[in-house]
Amino acid sequence: MTKLDSTDAEKNDGRAIRAFRLPIFTVIALAIFAFVAGGFGGSFQSKLAEVQKNDNSSYLPSSAESTVVANESAKFLPVETIPGFVVFHRDSALTDADKAAVESARQAISRVPGVDADGMQPTQFSADGTIASIFVPLIAKDDGAAVSGEELAATEQKVLDAAEQAAGDMEVLPAGPGGLLVAFIDAFAGLDSALLGAALLVVILILLVVYRSPVLWFFPLFSALLAIGLSSMVIYFLAKAEILTLTGQSQGILFVLVIGAGTDYALLLISRYREELHSYPNRFDAMIRAWRESAPAITASAVTVVLGLLCLTFSQLNSNKSLGPVAAIGIACTYLVMMTFMPVALAVVGRWVFWPRTPRVDHAADLATHGMWGKIATTIGNRDRSLWIGASILLIVLFAAGIGSLKTDGLTAAQNFTNTPDAVVGQELYDSAFDPGAGAPAVITANADQSDAVIKAASAVEGISQDAGSVCTQVDVAKVSELIKSNPAAVAQAAAAGCAPPGFTAPPINGRTMINAMLVDSYDSPQALETIKRLRTAVHAVPGADALVGGSTATTLDVQAASVRDRNLIIPIVLAVIFVVLALLLRALVIPVILIATVVLSFAATLGVSGFFFTHVFGFAGADQSFPLYAFVFLVALGIDYNIFLMTRVREETGEFGTRAGVLRGLAVTGGVITSAGIVLAATFAVLGILPLVFLAEIGFAVAFGVLLDTIIVRSVLVPALSHDIGKKIWWPSSLATSKD
Repeated sequence: MTKLDSTDAEKNDGRAIRAFRLPIFTVIALAIFAFVAGGFGGSFQSKLAEVQKNDNSSYLPSSAESTVVANESAKFLPVETIPGFVVFHRDSALTDADKAAVESARQAISRVPGVDADGMQPTQFSADGTIASIFVPLIAKDDGAAVSGEELAATEQKVLDAAEQAAGDMEVLPAGPGGLLVAFIDAFAGLDSALLGAALLVVILILLVVYRSPVLWFFPLFSALLAIGLSSMVIYFLAKAEILTLTGQSQGILFVLVIGAGTDYALLLISRYREELHSYPNRFDAMIRAWRESAPAITASAVTVVLGLLCLTFSQLNSNKSLGPVAAIGIACTYLVMMTFMPVALAVVGRWVFWPRTPRVDHAADLATHGMWGKIATTIGNRDRSLWIGASILLIVLFAAGIGSLKTDGLTAAQNFTNTPDAVVGQELYDSAFDPGAGAPAVITANADQSDAVIKAASAVEGISQDAGSVCTQVDVAKVSELIKSNPAAVAQAAAAGCAPPGFTAPPINGRTMINAMLVDSYDSPQALETIKRLRTAVHAVPGADALVGGSTATTLDVQAASVRDRNLIIPIVLAVIFVVLALLLRALVIPVILIATVVLSFAATLGVSGFFFTHVFGFAGADQSFPLYAFVFLVALGIDYNIFLMTRVREETGEFGTRAGVLRGLAVTGGVITSAGIVLAATFAVLGILPLVFLAEIGFAVAFGVLLDTIIVRSVLVPALSHDIGKKIWWPSSLATSKD
């Protein structure tokens, strides 16, 4: 049976097309806008790094305890800084000439713009004499103006250049929170070219295989680049105005999401366009018909993903809260370009774009009765119950096999990298020679009249250093800086003896004081996080102190707690939103429940497989607390796409052929294009693995595997087999529930 097998059908379709020509000028106008704005916006793609924020403190809401402490402690310090170290090392003991070179380096570093020279401390030497360390605080905020990640990275590089120039043949390495933060920022260097280039290359290769045309691949890819340009421009201005927070992670995800989702939309539209070219001699009529028939599924897909991503705005973490709008803007721009510019461009170019497989008017577009997917559909129709039960068991087994290996307790700064940057090597050297907790103390703010009680309580906490001067009131930086210049030896001797005398401590401000507590363990270790929990319990209990605990470790702890809270809140909201969209789209209540249940089962299986691979294959130390939330939002929002593409076609076929036949015909007709779309999306997310960051590598693997699982098992077997077995009841309470099976 052909798509158009009667004169009446052709006349009806002709009238429908003529009626649909009304908004054609609107589509053309939007296509021109997308082309101009997307092309102009391409220049903003390279500017996104200027408005990135990659430090944990910028992720937290103002109500977080560590944020409150950061705001209070800023009053006691002339500038807000990120602590860091420069480490000098020899295998043998440092000579007098080496020590002189280190002091020369210290002087050179103090003159580097962006370094808080007043906050620098006397040089430390290890007990065995092989390592020297200079404390180098990088200015993170000066007079209320935050320093960008690019500027921090540039300052750190100038610090290292100054140190290396003076150090001779000594090994020079960065360390501390400052060095590791800059290493994290550097990991995104070349993001635009490397990540985007790899993603485009992968998609080009796949599209060449799918279309078998040397020309057609250009149109989806060029449209995706326009969408990236348009979304980059919008996001740049919003981030610059601090309406949203852009992180390196968000930017990386944005690029692959736009390319992957855009190619998905293009595949669906182009597939329907080629189908209609077999029926219509006029290519514009064919495109209008294809656009009209594809628009509901593509629109529902885009709306589902956008709404699912916007659920992240309920997050406490600013990084999660803004990832939603960042990615949603990317999807909205992609939808605009793919539904305006691309169809107009394809229609204008004509049929030859499919060369050498140019479609002709032969009324041979109905793929439901032949081809590989026709055979798969027949098999599912004959063995529906055994197949959906078997697919469900497989997914449950995958979940159970690896979920015990999935550790989401968080990662240390060093564990966040898939490679070993200099900052990690430097940190290991520093920890082996000096107190690991030095340089990033816990910061306590409390009522000044209870400062002695707070210091006493903090000093008794397990995990707080017991060395002299480990828990002290904040020094007056200006006074100590002047003393260092005139008599550095006296400062070093005083520091070894204990806390600074009262004349050198910062006076109370508004009845509050600031206290630093040195940790025994490295600031980002699990042991340090547990120490902060104990410290908070101890100082909160001091009567009348109103004590709060912040600092680098406390910030990490608050980020982790917020991640868990966000996951538990947002996942149910995403499910509810997607259910409503599916119910409205399919005008039924049973099939949306089935689709969501199958995608959630697929997500659970993906978590199990991810846990196994992360631990036993890739050797990762664990996963970030936000990993399950990110994986869920992308897998469920994107995974439901393929079910939308399938079930909208099934509903279309059901009206004429009945539910069970409609399921099989819908699967046969959409099988090839949806599988291709899944492969493209999986490949683009897998490209995230080229960046040397564990979090993105894990997200890339999970989404890539999960999308393939959705495409091959859930959409191809589980959903159609279960729907075929249940029959017309899947459409309850719509009128299709009372039609023929």
